[in-house]
Formats: sequence, C-alpha cells, structure tokens
Amino acid sequence: MPFYSTYDPNLLDHVRHIHLIGCGGSGMYPLIQILHSRGFVLTGSDVESTKITDAEQKMGMTVIFGHDAANLGDADLVVYSAAIHPGNPELDAARARGIKAVERSVLLGYVSRLYPQSIGVAGTHGKTTTTGMITTLLELAGRDPAAVIGGKLPLIGGYGKAGSGSAAVIEACEYSETFLQLTPFIGIILNIDHDHLDYYHTMGKLKLAFQKFALLSRTVVFNMDDRNTLDVMNSIDRPVLSFGIEEEARFRAVNIREYRPGFYEFDVEELGDHFAHLRLGVPGRHNIYNALAMCCCVRPLGLTPADAERAAESFTGTGRRFEIKGECNGAVIVDDYAHHPAEMAATLATARQLGYDRVIAVHQPFTYSRTRELMADFAAVLNTADACVLLPIMGSREVDDGSVKTEDLAARVPGSVVVDGLESAAAWVRANAKQGDLVVCMSCGDLYKAADLMVRG
Repeated sequence: MPFYSTYDPNLLDHVRHIHLIGCGGSGMYPLIQILHSRGFVLTGSDVESTKITDAEQKMGMTVIFGHDAANLGDADLVVYSAAIHPGNPELDAARARGIKAVERSVLLGYVSRLYPQSIGVAGTHGKTTTTGMITTLLELAGRDPAAVIGGKLPLIGGYGKAGSGSAAVIEACEYSETFLQLTPFIGIILNIDHDHLDYYHTMGKLKLAFQKFALLSRTVVFNMDDRNTLDVMNSIDRPVLSFGIEEEARFRAVNIREYRPGFYEFDVEELGDHFAHLRLGVPGRHNIYNALAMCCCVRPLGLTPADAERAAESFTGTGRRFEIKGECNGAVIVDDYAHHPAEMAATLATARQLGYDRVIAVHQPFTYSRTRELMADFAAVLNTADACVLLPIMGSREVDDGSVKTEDLAARVPGSVVVDGLESAAAWVRANAKQGDLVVCMSCGDLYKAADLMVRG
C-alpha cells in the first residue's frame, strides 16, 4: 500500500510534483519553504485562505480552496497534515491511483536528513521557545539555518525557513510518536510530563517513546533536574550533555537574579568553569532551562559562548508564548499557548512576577481526556489567579462522550466564571478588566481570537 509511516530513503526519488493536503497549517509551511528551495513543483489545498496560504501563493505555489480528487493533478507524491482523516477525497484518490502518500511528520523526518546538523527539540514543555532560541543562536551567528517552529519567530518572519546552511532546528512533537521520524545530530529532551496519555495510556509508554527518540539521536542534551527525563537517560548509551540548576549538570545556571521584574540573568558554568553570562530577553524563571539547553548546543555546532549570550538577550519570544496583544480598558492582554497544568503554572508564575495588581486567567480547556485526567492539577493552578474565566472544552481530535465538562472544572475553582464561547469571554474581560490588570489567555486552541477581540474592543 503506498501510504508510508516509516523512513523511506527513496521517498523523493523520481518525484517532481508534490501535492500537500492541509497546506495552510503552521507545521506545513516550513516544509513547503524547504521543498520550494529544492526546486519541487508544489500544489496544495486547504479549506480557507489564511496568511500562510497567501505567503505560499506569493512563492508561486498553486493553492486550491476546498478538497477534491481533481486537485491532485499529476502529483508524484501526496503529503497530508495530521488534521486530514481517512475519507478525504484527495487522500482517497491518491490511494486509488497508487500515488505515494505520507503524513507530514514522515516527510519532515526525510527532510531533516538533508541537513547534516539537525537539532530535534523534544519535551512536554518549552519546545517552541527553545527551538526559537536555537534558531536565533544560529541565525545571528550567520549560519542561515533551516527551521520548523511551532510559533512565529519575528527574527525570521514566520514559523520556519528553508535556510542554506548545514543546520536545521526542528520542534519535535511527541504526540503519536511523530518525533520518532527524526534522527537528529542533537536530540534535546527538555522534560517529560503527564500528557498525551489518550495516546500513550501510561507514563511508562511515554517514557519509552522518549527513550527511542534519544537512541535515534547522535548526541542527547537533557535536563538533569527532571526526574522523568533522568529515568529515560539512565539507560541511554549515547554521548550526552546535561543541563540544570539544582543538580551537578555539565551546564549549570548559577548566580541567578532578576534584572527587572520577571526577567532573569545568570552565569552558566560548564563543569564548574565559567562559560557565559546570559541575560534573557523573555520573562519567566522556566526559560532559564530553555536557555541552558541552547548553551549545550554551542560547542557541537562550532559556535562560541558569546553567540549564546547574544542569542539569549536578542530572543524576545515567539508568537503565542506570553505574547502581549495590546490593552483593554488599560489592562494588558497576553496570549499564551499553555494548555497543560505545568505550562499554565509557569505562565501564571511569570505573570505574578511582573507586578500587576490582578492576574486574570482566561482558559479554554483542550481535549476531554486531558481535562478529565488532570482536573485536580488544572484547578490547583487556576486557583492561583485573582479571577478566572473558563470556556467550553475544545475537543479537537476527540469526541465528546459527556464524561467531562467545563463546569466540572469550574466547581473546583471558587469564584470562576463559565462563558459560552470566544465572544462571551472577550465581553467579560471588556466589562471587568481595568488599569493594573494582566489578562492571560491560555489555550492551544483558538482562544487567541478572543484575545484579539479584547484588544479591538
């Protein structure tokens, strides 16, 4: 059957025309940029026009809106995003015509092998920020890397780029084991936490996936302060570079202090000797770990500690990672991708450090399984906010079986408000937020639309 899920070294042999289903996704766009730079004829389809499809059309790519078997044309290879399911007419047509078809992550694995120095950034939390930091490190050092990032990086003007250098920085997602398509020159494990258990079911199986990722990597960079990561790394026979704050890691942050509220600077020691002094351009103590992971990449990539210092200060974040959208009634509106209790705790802790009178949390739970399994953790985190607004659960890939609803979470967060959607969330903030407030919208769904509505008024 011409539908591939594992690495095929001959995947692009005799391929001239590639058709991409779901081409408007942020994960597809960097791949399209790389394929375009390599001279392939590209066509794509999606349900609606977006800024991404506009950019693809400006590149000269033919983008068709709506899905139809005729869209394939004379394609030699079909690539589809994870959002495309069996029954899609273009996917069915590829099968009927015997055209090779692969999911996006498979092609990403193939493309990553085109770059001798590929860096795969894995972990439950911090992937996008760390991928952005390492891309900034290489970009400012003049290495012109390829990049595949889960958020927009202002320095490169988007979610990724083709790059002409030997390095590719890739956000390596663990969901459905898609990161096992990669064989990185450097594989980074930032942390391992309870997540995606709708797929893995147990922490043991999740850890096993990260173990496989480590074994696929030539050198492994890992967080020595994270217990679950240590469990994985104890059995790995690969060259390793460790980082941490509490433990005696190879790269360790010491003399940590705030140089202004919420923003940190610190010394980095390598095996006890001074390596660099970093001043972070993004707020939050958790970003110290992300910066340490970046430092571990410096020597393998042939860079200098000075390059790390410049990147740390120059990197001011990616889209939807504590992104300030504007103001509403004098209150500052922040959009953040946090959707796991640990991520939300870090985001709200950062918000607290910034000195606002009130921190208002606006949260759109994402997936029924995560909400149900981590209910107590979500409630504990949301109770740290001064006010809390909750939206309906966004099911995404899951079907609502009626076993969990937002009201169940609200019952554990005294004083919280449940609204019926994006417009109602924005309306509540417009009616209640005031000067001195920080409103933090947290979700990996479409809550950013409500943040935009708050700012527009």
